[in-house]
Amino acid sequence: MIQSHPEVFNSGEFKGFNEARRIMWCYEARARVCERFEETSFIDDINVAAVHVDNTTRADRVFLVAFDEAGQQVGVDTLYIDGPNQHLDIASEFDHDFTGMDVVPDSQLDQAISRENGWVVNLKVLREYEPLVDRRATQRAVFLMHLQDMMKTGDARGFLFGRGQSDETDAA
Repeated sequence: MIQSHPEVFNSGEFKGFNEARRIMWCYEARARVCERFEETSFIDDINVAAVHVDNTTRADRVFLVAFDEAGQQVGVDTLYIDGPNQHLDIASEFDHDFTGMDVVPDSQLDQAISRENGWVVNLKVLREYEPLVDRRATQRAVFLMHLQDMMKTGDARGFLFGRGQSDETDAA
């Protein structure tokens, strides 16, 4: 194993790498939420507007409680966690706070939120999520972050965008 010098690691020299890693973690969280929710009936049930994800009570499972537009409970499910890649951590792109989802005051959903033992998925946003589009956008963003480091160190001096064309207009 190659050991890096602490001053090099913390110097900001790998700023693009660190940002690429953060971008990938966020993508993986979104993809995991999408994949795990496909294991439930909530995605296809148009009566479900939000799902409270209790990811704090037990380490080996996630408790899901579904709510309708009025904030009333309409279903429950449990997803078991057999590995760390199955845990449902917060994906802010689907979180009710970040998506501006309206919550009916004093509803069952509002009460679940006030217990602060998890997070709430806005199902409207999750249903509109396009995994392939997200994967491609993430791939491009990660590449550009790595490219930033490579250009800074001189490992790359230029590049072409496109599909194999050698047109000068695509050069950067």
